[in-house]
Amino acid sequence: MSEQITNELKKLTAIANDLELSGELRGQSIKAISNIGTHEALLALLDLAANEKLSPDERDLALKQARGIIKSSR
Repeated sequence: MSEQITNELKKLTAIANDLELSGELRGQSIKAISNIGTHEALLALLDLAANEKLSPDERDLALKQARGIIKSSR
């Protein structure tokens, strides 16, 4: 995986975990992580789904996006 994608994934994950940002912005970053579609993005989404500090809706969104990556890799 290229360094640029790795850096983008790190930035998006930081945004998705930042509870001081709006839920809408965190949701957009979760969707952007999903668009990367790599194995590392899948792991990042699963980590977000396991984060008990996020709202249940955000955790569910992360899980749905992770499911999408799995389905697309078949």
